[in-house]
Amino acid sequence: MADTQQHEIRTERNLFQALKVYGHPRVVGMAFLGFSAGLPLMLVGATFTAWLRDLGVDLAAIGFLSWVGMAHSIKVLWAPVVDRLELPVLTRIFGRRRSWMLAAQVTIAIGLFGMAITDPTENLWLVAGLAIMTAFGSATQDIAIDAYRVEAVKRERQGAMAATYVGGYRVAMLIAIAGALNIAGFSNWTIAYGAMALLMGVGISTTLIIREPEVVVDRMTLSMEQRVADYLATTRHQGALRDFLAWFIGAVICPFADFMKRFGAMALVILIFVATFRISDIFMGVMAQPFYRDLGFSLSQIGNITGAFGLAMTLTGAAMAGVLVARFGVTRMLIFTAFMAPATNLTFAWLATIGPETYGLVIAIIADNITGGLAIGVFIAYLSSLTNTAYTATQYALFSSLMTLPGQFLAGFTGVLAEAVDWVWFFIITAGIGTPAIVLAFVLARYANPDRINRPGMSG
Repeated sequence: MADTQQHEIRTERNLFQALKVYGHPRVVGMAFLGFSAGLPLMLVGATFTAWLRDLGVDLAAIGFLSWVGMAHSIKVLWAPVVDRLELPVLTRIFGRRRSWMLAAQVTIAIGLFGMAITDPTENLWLVAGLAIMTAFGSATQDIAIDAYRVEAVKRERQGAMAATYVGGYRVAMLIAIAGALNIAGFSNWTIAYGAMALLMGVGISTTLIIREPEVVVDRMTLSMEQRVADYLATTRHQGALRDFLAWFIGAVICPFADFMKRFGAMALVILIFVATFRISDIFMGVMAQPFYRDLGFSLSQIGNITGAFGLAMTLTGAAMAGVLVARFGVTRMLIFTAFMAPATNLTFAWLATIGPETYGLVIAIIADNITGGLAIGVFIAYLSSLTNTAYTATQYALFSSLMTLPGQFLAGFTGVLAEAVDWVWFFIITAGIGTPAIVLAFVLARYANPDRINRPGMSG
């Protein structure tokens, strides 16, 4: 009896310690930065296209303007600039990460305000330019916030940082869609986009309050960069060309060389795992809305169950990720979510067999969204463990771009697959697509265990 009581006390103490991770100031602040990151995404995406169509802009123009959102998929191209280039005055006052966050947030706010006061029916080209400006500001903010999140806390708090980030991000996306559409319905689009521009004040205020993370460059990184300096000291190139080579090697070559040197032969396996981890989710997600309609669910059922309720389930999963990573570590949770993420696609196959039953949709959304929130939180913690804080922005931008691009490309063929097979087999196939990620998770646990990765320059 005494042993049982002692075990229960230890379990409660461990759980309490795991929950305490959410009380860390930087973990709390991450929720507000997540909100700032999630707000502009839909305002140059789904909400933007709804606005244009509402004003009668033709479908062809709307289709071309959807390319604005590609800024987030190619942000790795200018991540080295965010990693290494100091902004005049701002970097000296706020530090490397906060200066870029602040500059990006102000750019987004200006872009959204400009869109608010511009009529697309009269100046579509100007609205398009402002949307592009907002999208690139948003992608740049993502780079800086991702780097800050990785550098700000140690590994055991990364799950909680990811959870609060996802929570803030999802709430902002809901406001940017449902909130903006409702404001536009009650008043007009100028007020709607103006209100969204004001909400960027959440991110700006947070950036001004938080502290710049303390980053320590490890010995291996210093040695590699010293070799670059030695090479440049002996090169025949002088002047601007030499300065450019110094920046290019340090900002672009060194981050990739560092990653390959630290992980060796496993580097390619890690990159393939990153590229395949979310494929089943992205692949299935594109056809989710058409599936609900084909099955016979009403728009109100879809909106209520997959909208607010689905968001609550995603946030629940993300919160669980923070606790579970702190309690069990990244490795075991990575294997668990690699298996569960595609497995929950089978709940939709089951839903296809029972038809438009509300309880079936509720069960499918609970399973899919809780697992999805959990998987995203755990995966963000894993990606954070892979980076060297000397090159955080560049390396994390590479991982986050690689995480979505393959799935987004393959998702273009989901309509063809759905028409070729019935819905039951469609979801079974999407579940099977997740098999490589499960196998690779076990391989990484054996040969590149995430909990044993020594992330250089890790902060407190």
